[in-house]
Formats: sequence, C-alpha cells, structure tokens
Amino acid sequence: MDYKKTKAANTTISRDLELLTQETGNIYETVMILAKRANQISSELKEELNQKLQEFASYSDNLEEIFENREQIEISKFYERMPKPTLIAFEELKNTEIYHRNPSRENKPKL
Repeated sequence: MDYKKTKAANTTISRDLELLTQETGNIYETVMILAKRANQISSELKEELNQKLQEFASYSDNLEEIFENREQIEISKFYERMPKPTLIAFEELKNTEIYHRNPSRENKPKL
C-alpha cells in the first residue's frame, strides 16, 4: 500500500468506541489488531526509509568529511511529517481495509 497517499489524520483525535467494537465486538481485540497492523506499517516505512537513505551513505572512516546533504534532509523531513503508523492503521480499519481473523473462534467444535 502506498502510505504517502493516505488520508489519515496527522494529529491524534478522540475516537468513537462504537466504531472500534463494531467489527469484533471486543475493544481489546480491536486494539490488538490495530497494534499489529501499526507494527507492520512501521517496519515497512522504516525499511523504505533505510533504502532511500542508503543511497547517501558514506563508507569512508574519516570523521572530518561530514557534510550536509539537502536531499537526505528533505527525505527525512517528509517521513517525519507523515501520519504515525497507528493513525494509518486506524484509517485502514475505518475503511475496512484490514483483514483479520481469530483462530480460537474458528477452531471451536460445532455441537
């Protein structure tokens, strides 16, 4: 997914508990789903940022050759201005873009 085009809010806002429990019926289960998705998003964004910053890496051991790279700073600032992974995950939940399942509910024997 392209997280750069997400319409998630950049600031924290209060949420409706009814919306959070609508799909699972349990607020704690929903929070865990959001937390796991936020971790996935965070690791994907971190990997993407590291790949972009790797292009600017200097492999010399000379500490006197530290220089300012405008492109590297702009890339870092862009990722800092993006919504946090938890807000992106909540936006995905709100738009029903997150697939989740609970194996303990699926494995119950039918009587």
